[in-house]
Amino acid sequence: MIRLENILSPGRSLVNVPGGSKKRVLEQIAKVIAQDLPDLDAQAIFESLIAREKLGSTGFGNGIAIPHCRMAGCNAPLSAVLRLETPVDFDAIDGAPVDLLFVLLVPQAATDEHLELLRQIASMLDREDVRERLRQAPSSHDLYQVVVDVQNGQ
Repeated sequence: MIRLENILSPGRSLVNVPGGSKKRVLEQIAKVIAQDLPDLDAQAIFESLIAREKLGSTGFGNGIAIPHCRMAGCNAPLSAVLRLETPVDFDAIDGAPVDLLFVLLVPQAATDEHLELLRQIASMLDREDVRERLRQAPSSHDLYQVVVDVQNGQ
């Protein structure tokens, strides 16, 4: 079984990312992923994330969003986690602005993997103690480490 910590990297774990708007945040996510994976185009990532949001907001509630999409040219699932400097309106189900984003990109055909990873992210973020630890992480490396620790039952 694929684990979240194996598809996330310290370079794709960022704290104090400027917010602004949902669109601007998704643009920044696309740039972060494209810098880390030059095979993927930032504009294509952005367009795929926006297309998914048009189907329904990925705002999960409790200040969390899980933007995700299938991506042509993506050979293996990958994730990013961002904590925003200022929460943004994400059309979340509870109406609360979002400050924590877990992003998931999967290959076009990765249905079971995709669902399993979304389940792992959702169950982790369902815990108030985990959300608090993510919000208190002082650095990008600490943010990444919280995810690893939680995945390892710590």
